[in-house]
Amino acid sequence: MPYYSVRTAAALIFSIPLILGSLLAGPAFAAAQASATSAAITAPRPGALAPEFTLPDGTGKKHSLSDYRGKWVVLEWVNYDCPFVRKHYGSGNMQALQKTSRDKGAIWLSINSSAPGKQGHFEGVALAKRMAEVKAQPEAYLQDPDGKVGLSYQAKTTPTMFVINPEGKVIYAGAIDDKPSTDQEDIPGAKNYVRAALEAGLAGKPVEVASAKSYGCGVKYKD
Repeated sequence: MPYYSVRTAAALIFSIPLILGSLLAGPAFAAAQASATSAAITAPRPGALAPEFTLPDGTGKKHSLSDYRGKWVVLEWVNYDCPFVRKHYGSGNMQALQKTSRDKGAIWLSINSSAPGKQGHFEGVALAKRMAEVKAQPEAYLQDPDGKVGLSYQAKTTPTMFVINPEGKVIYAGAIDDKPSTDQEDIPGAKNYVRAALEAGLAGKPVEVASAKSYGCGVKYKD
């Protein structure tokens, strides 16, 4: 092999790592990485098993989703300081839905994923006071300060709602209703997706709207 061919071959060999490094740092690889990460934390879709979790309530008692297997479960991501949440609590709409659901035998779990120091995060006496003020009626108010459970459900706004059947599968995910506003006057004319999903499920009927884009304030996850 001529000398110049050996030099050319050597240059090509030494350039391979540089070429690969450039490709791996390029936009195509970055997009593929982002897609893989997104897929790993995709929100549970209707028909999928709801991700298991264990969280403490305001008294420190731990609740696991599996504790309620065999029952209907409603999950509500909540932040009492969010105007969209205040719409539903200030009107009594959320409390009425909580009571109706529990009267039907469903377990209602409110989950707060606000990080300590951020809007909506309350503990101890402050939390008990806020719950009394809004007359909340969940089975339990669960605290998720590190946001792991919220992220596993891809809860992006407050409120975000899930209805889970006795087999542990999601039958509804998303907004509470079809009126994405802070105006209480919109509530009487709204289609409440959570109520409709629970009623259909209890009656053994298919859910007409199984998912809807949630609306509200962004969940105040830790930085």
